[in-house]
Amino acid sequence: MTQLWPGKPYPLGATWDGLGVNFALFSQHSTGVELCLFDTPTAQTERERIIMPEQTDNVWHVYIPGIQPGQVYGYRVYGPYDPEEGHRFTPGKLLVDPYAKAITGELIYNDVVYGYVVGNRYEDLMPDMRNSAPYVPRGVVIDPAFDWGDDRSPATPLHQSVIYEMHVKGFTKLHPDIPEHLRGTYAGLAQPAVIDYLKSLGVTAVELLPIHHHVDERFLNDLGTVNYWGYNTLGFFAPDARYSSTGSIGEQVPEFKAMVKAFHAAGIEVILDVVYNHTCEAGRLGPTLSFRGIDNLVYYRQPPDLLREYIDYTGCGNSLSMLHPRPLQLIMDSLRYWVTEMHVDGFRFDLASTLARGLHADARLSTFFDMIHQDPILSQTKLIAEPWDIGPGGYQVGNFPVLWAEWNGKYRDTMRCYWKGDAIPTAEIAYRLTGSSDLYKHNGRRPYASINFITAHDGFTMRDLVSYNHKHNEANGENNRDGENHNNSWNHGVEGPTDEPIINELRARQQRNLMATLLLSQGVPMLLAGDERSRTQYGNNNTYCQDNELNWIDWQLDDGGRTMLEFTRKLIRIRNAHPALHRRKFFQGRSIHGSNVQDIEWIRYDGQEMSDNEWSTSLAFCLGMQLNGPLMSDWDEHGNVIQDDTLLLLVNSAPEDVPFTLPGGPKSRWEMLLDTAQPEADGPTTTTPGQPYALRSRSLVLLRQIV
Repeated sequence: MTQLWPGKPYPLGATWDGLGVNFALFSQHSTGVELCLFDTPTAQTERERIIMPEQTDNVWHVYIPGIQPGQVYGYRVYGPYDPEEGHRFTPGKLLVDPYAKAITGELIYNDVVYGYVVGNRYEDLMPDMRNSAPYVPRGVVIDPAFDWGDDRSPATPLHQSVIYEMHVKGFTKLHPDIPEHLRGTYAGLAQPAVIDYLKSLGVTAVELLPIHHHVDERFLNDLGTVNYWGYNTLGFFAPDARYSSTGSIGEQVPEFKAMVKAFHAAGIEVILDVVYNHTCEAGRLGPTLSFRGIDNLVYYRQPPDLLREYIDYTGCGNSLSMLHPRPLQLIMDSLRYWVTEMHVDGFRFDLASTLARGLHADARLSTFFDMIHQDPILSQTKLIAEPWDIGPGGYQVGNFPVLWAEWNGKYRDTMRCYWKGDAIPTAEIAYRLTGSSDLYKHNGRRPYASINFITAHDGFTMRDLVSYNHKHNEANGENNRDGENHNNSWNHGVEGPTDEPIINELRARQQRNLMATLLLSQGVPMLLAGDERSRTQYGNNNTYCQDNELNWIDWQLDDGGRTMLEFTRKLIRIRNAHPALHRRKFFQGRSIHGSNVQDIEWIRYDGQEMSDNEWSTSLAFCLGMQLNGPLMSDWDEHGNVIQDDTLLLLVNSAPEDVPFTLPGGPKSRWEMLLDTAQPEADGPTTTTPGQPYALRSRSLVLLRQIV
């Protein structure tokens, strides 16, 4: 018989100490727990079931000497099956440890993986006690040792950051310079070909789509597709084994660490897109894989008067409960683990409004934020919220607290509408160009609270944004019903690809307009991987289930892609070279130090400064924004005064060319740094103040004043 010691209730999960393993599982309402040990990841039945002998503070625990890393395990949890009281214990179901550091095996959809008898007229009220072990993933004991050497976070200040959103598999799956067996993996991302490309582009951080271990939904399985994006988490501590080139019995952990180490050595931070708002177990008719069978009443939000159901703020069937300390602890422990053990630099929180919810408007609304802010580790990382969910009052752009940055959905919508020619008020475009002080200044935040983006994984690519009026999601198998219908896109006269050179030239220019606006605005730009190469998804704006060329980056460049890539590189170089383009503070918009010069001025096409009334009432088809760099009151992290050139940004979304009279005194000249109508212009060109600059229709120009 296996020797058993009492073990300890902390830390939760399976912890190897070199001599054996301590297993600890929280379950408040259970009556007993069995630890199940398997000889192999694919074994149909467990080698041994061990009754957990100890319970301390609702944590079941045991220590087993001699167990080694690579041991495959799961749990069976006993207790009442009473959905109407919120309890769904079914010991026939093998359950994944919520704290598993690695997960192996696939979910095979079979009626046995559900906690109730499928097809029964009582729906989920009759329990199914059959053994689900042959069909479900299991946890793996890991060896946490890793040689980090002198690894440290690049710790790029957020206002200097350029974030690049990518998918681990999609970025390297077709890369010709990466060994085939490494393509689509963590090790593939760590290859010099990837690192060199990102460095040449100039990005400071990669934001990885979810890498927490996830499973595919049943309806996707039935359609023969997968959850490619990964927003369907099973394990919040486990790097997904799908992206491991070395194996799934714990090998995925050091491979992920090696990837992070390679990025850090190149000065690039790693930000994880994390999904703590819901789990993969769906609604009350979903499978029982982990949390539901461990303690359903604790982990999930149920309506107080209908415990059989689930509150769903996410559209995915369930919401994790932020009202109980144990789910909160799970999230905090997970976040700390990824920072301290896996060395990641920050997080983007999917549907973050769900995490903030207590009882809608009660005093516990901010519990999650309070825990983050007082944490000495997490409070020092990059924290980015997707500030909405589908629940009541879920759109919270601008309402997150200090320390948090947000995906700025208003920035995305405003800039899309502006460049397709909609009538946008000058004040609206001005706020978005200057860091959205109307959203973030009220509670003491800075311009870098605004994560600016035009496109993201969810929606059109930048090329498709200027090539399609409508989504084309037929490949998803839902008769084009899925995906967003309101895209603020414009096909410029033809839906999809065309051989018409005038349309193609205008589309290319519009992509440059969008990219230039993004990288020259105050705030933090986030690029969607491939937009710098003019990547297309052929009008599909919801490619979450497409594990194919629709999502994989095409590394073969045509002339348009090559021009776009070089233009994007130039933009990032310009942004980095001019502190006025990424300030730590909002502009004052008033006279500085008693002078008659402001740090920012808004210029009409006739070269004159706008009046306050014009700024607040006019429309911004053609507009100049002058940043008076030498007079800006700003400092770097070391207390040095930052000064810059005076820059002039001209934008014209109208269909007509505009002779824009340049402002300034007689002793200065304006040097053109870039013009989206002339992307390959070679050599500086200068214009005298008072003279008109030929501002093309639907174009953007950046000029530098030479005194």
